[in-house]
Amino acid sequence: MRAIAIDFETANEQRASPCAVGLAWIEDGRIVRRAHRFIRPPVMRFSPGNIRVHGIRPVDVADAPDFPTVMAEFWPDLSSTLLLAHNAGFDMGVISATFELYGGAPSRLDYLCTKDIARRAWSGEVSYGLAAMARRIGLTFRHHDAEEDAHACASLALAVAADLGTDRIGLMAGRLGLEPRRTGWTAAQRMARRGAPRPDVRVEADTLLFSVRGSAGASYAVSGEARGGRFRLACSCHAGRFGSRCRHVTALLDGEVTDLLSDNLADVERLRRIVDAVGADAIHPPERARRAA
Repeated sequence: MRAIAIDFETANEQRASPCAVGLAWIEDGRIVRRAHRFIRPPVMRFSPGNIRVHGIRPVDVADAPDFPTVMAEFWPDLSSTLLLAHNAGFDMGVISATFELYGGAPSRLDYLCTKDIARRAWSGEVSYGLAAMARRIGLTFRHHDAEEDAHACASLALAVAADLGTDRIGLMAGRLGLEPRRTGWTAAQRMARRGAPRPDVRVEADTLLFSVRGSAGASYAVSGEARGGRFRLACSCHAGRFGSRCRHVTALLDGEVTDLLSDNLADVERLRRIVDAVGADAIHPPERARRAA
């Protein structure tokens, strides 16, 4: 039986923000193919916490194809093959939520969670996370690299199957009493996936200050303040002094923290909430000023 292990990395806390996908194909009891693709998220907003986990930054995916384009390459295989994912609810949620955001509805997918497989097969483990399970089977990999995670997921499924005396994923699942699940969301699940509404942001009370590193190593100050119904950002760099949206301001708005010198990551997320509250048109300098510069 064929199977494909799949793993997504996301740009922020929203399921519908994939920025990378990794896949590993299983045929005849072995991994026969691997693939990795960057994805341009529907909204180019990267949370600092996500960047710290997977290391993917806005610049890495700025020219990448969007989700429907990337998935079209693999969809004939995905829609006709059993899928594997570790903590599969997350990855299947990424597929469903992102297709929904783009206005499409994918065919239902059959899948198994390798975390559930490991729990059934190897009771008593301290952790069933992917890193812990990889150590158990003697596999070294780069965690939170989508292709590496997909390969680790596939390797874990094959290791459990071998323990049960088979190289067939479906037979292994049956011996563990596991049936493939199928994607599809009820209204209640859809609401839960979207999460509770964000709290209101009192923009008029917000002032922010960041220290950032320039390309030549100099440090600059980026300040933000509510003024006249708009949220104004100013940078002390050359472009900022002339009223243009410089790369330092753009990076902070995108959640890019590579050049952040000040120890206030929480304020980057606070800035994102302000942008969500007031809308992009109320942020000054506007995007067109940066492009003109």
